[in-house]
Amino acid sequence: MVMTTSSRFDAVRRHTLALAAPLSEEDCCVQSMTDASPVKWHMAHTTWFFETFILERFERDFRPFHPAFRMLFNSYYNGVGDKYPRPQRGMLTRPALGEVLAYRRNVDERMAVLLERSGGDSDLDMLLDVGLHHEQQHQELMLTDVKHLLSLNPLWPAYTDAGFTPASPRAPLGWRTFDGGVVEIGHSGEAFCFDNETPRHRQFLEPYALASCLVTNAEYLSFVEDGGYARASLWLSEGWDWVRANELMQPMYWRRHEDGWREFTLHGLQPLDLDRPLVHISFFEADAYARWAGARLPTEAEWEHAASGARDFGAPGLHPTAEEALQAARLSQLFGACWQWTLSSYAPYPGYRAADGAIGEYNGKFMSNQYVLRGSSCATPAGHARVTYRNFFPASARWQFAGLRLAKSSG
Repeated sequence: MVMTTSSRFDAVRRHTLALAAPLSEEDCCVQSMTDASPVKWHMAHTTWFFETFILERFERDFRPFHPAFRMLFNSYYNGVGDKYPRPQRGMLTRPALGEVLAYRRNVDERMAVLLERSGGDSDLDMLLDVGLHHEQQHQELMLTDVKHLLSLNPLWPAYTDAGFTPASPRAPLGWRTFDGGVVEIGHSGEAFCFDNETPRHRQFLEPYALASCLVTNAEYLSFVEDGGYARASLWLSEGWDWVRANELMQPMYWRRHEDGWREFTLHGLQPLDLDRPLVHISFFEADAYARWAGARLPTEAEWEHAASGARDFGAPGLHPTAEEALQAARLSQLFGACWQWTLSSYAPYPGYRAADGAIGEYNGKFMSNQYVLRGSSCATPAGHARVTYRNFFPASARWQFAGLRLAKSSG
């Protein structure tokens, strides 16, 4: 069934509210670290996007819901004007949550009127697509930011009361080999993509192999117990400095208890499930583990080439599940478990050109000091993943659902 533009808009907007429903007003206001944002801010900023980039341009007799919101909920768009400091978003006790929800209702009502009378405007349709996919990105961020917030509470509160069942044993790790050669990567066709996925272009790949599945908690635990965090030879220089400065000895949400390892999840503190995919590691940790395992991380071109033709993009959840036993030669867990670090720095494709105006700030200006992740995670909303999607974070970021798949050169 093909969704109308209005029904697609309504579905995305309702899902944001559904994600916030289990939270208290206090949960929605707090900012747990600079990289995270309060849920209330996420709900306001995604609304700000539609008001600022669509209503302000296309609505007859436009008047802002509140003039101050243009600055308060601007994230990083210098072309729009002033921004409230990101590290201080948790200080915004006003507007209260109720007013932010009223802001959402007001903008949604005005968008409904606009969409009813403005069908077929290509510029509006383009901005609407960007806005909806932008909100889906923030839906994932809401879950990862809330998880970090709740992990700081010594009561280990759960976001959800849903059960956390043990995973099925994973199939033995195997390797799938690829001949390489000249391949094409990048988005093509009429379906939506972000500008950083274009243009489609050629790259040369040496023969390579990818692991059939993701690294598990059990496999990474072996690295931890082998002193992986204490062996400088396994780490990039900057990564080793980062480990030492932060006194790290395990992944972000692992906790060592008298009765064994546990992991903080959106289901609360749980025994570490050895069969589930490893999550919440940085690029530095992924690279060090790959070195310890006698392998490396894939490049983003290798990952996309290997994943080409994939049709199963996973189902949303709150924690990665393990694959059922599969043939070792088949690539599994490409989508729907965790984002997968690659060796590739986040840079423009040959021929890339950012869009004009403030909307052009969406991706291009971040192409420095970031690494690309591919796939999608358990927290990625349905319909948001695709083979060409380029996620990106700094090398030290690990509060996202990020894990790793091993690669080898096979030539």
